[in-house]
Amino acid sequence: MSLLGGFLTERAAPYRKAMSAPGPGAVHCSRLSPHLAWGTISLRSVVQATWARQREAKLNDEKPFRASLHSFNGRLHWRDHFIQKLEDAPRIEFANMHRAYDRVDRIPNAERLEAFASGQTGFPFVDACMRCLRDTGWMNFRMRAMLQAFASYHLWLPWRDSGLVLARLFTDYEPGIHWSQVQMQSGTTGINTVRIYNPVKQGLDQDPDGSFTRRWVPELAEVPDAELQEPWKFGEISAYPPRIVDHVAAAREAKEKVYAQRRGADFRAEAQAIQSRHGSRRSGMRNRGTREDGRQMAFDLGKS
Repeated sequence: MSLLGGFLTERAAPYRKAMSAPGPGAVHCSRLSPHLAWGTISLRSVVQATWARQREAKLNDEKPFRASLHSFNGRLHWRDHFIQKLEDAPRIEFANMHRAYDRVDRIPNAERLEAFASGQTGFPFVDACMRCLRDTGWMNFRMRAMLQAFASYHLWLPWRDSGLVLARLFTDYEPGIHWSQVQMQSGTTGINTVRIYNPVKQGLDQDPDGSFTRRWVPELAEVPDAELQEPWKFGEISAYPPRIVDHVAAAREAKEKVYAQRRGADFRAEAQAIQSRHGSRRSGMRNRGTREDGRQMAFDLGKS
């Protein structure tokens, strides 16, 4: 059975829920993204096959498939939305989408970047995701978001530096999607909610039994489940580094710096212009905050 056929008729049933976690996501996501990126399958073929399967699922009242394929179809549309952003504004690969963030002092740090790239940050779930990505070339959308956000907020690295690390690891690297999402997860678009993922909470939520973390970070074999995502509470572990930052303090400081730019008198006018040019027409600008439709929270919607 083909990769596409197997997804549409078997693996997609729990897709809507499974895609958020790295373990289940690796099985129940379509895994078509490298083929779409490299052109070994056309988007038209995927869309038409998905529509045909949706009609069949509706006719047969296959409720799990109907919900999941609806979500998948939406992500196919968002894929083109993000690719178009780069085609329309090539500068977003190199410069902040909203120029107010040119004033944010993210400073290159070779030591932190290397720890991030090698999966040696001292945060087990972050390191597990990075090591898995290095070994397989793929990661599910929420964890891509977490990795980029962790680098940009907790490690306070320039998004271009960490974005290049990830781009070189993704077998499904698609520039238009990647750089739009890198900026979104780094808080520099001016039109998206600032999302700072708690790396401990993400581990507890997305890997509740710890199996994914233990597979990729075997140095923590002696750490009990209750402390797996916070090994610094267990004590010093000779084979595993201490956490690179205090994630709570780092998140608080990053949030203050990012939101400080949003209080500028000229911020909203430029954000409105960005929304008009690049944003979702459905969401528009809201009176309280500047975010696009919530469905754009995924790090790489075309990679789901």
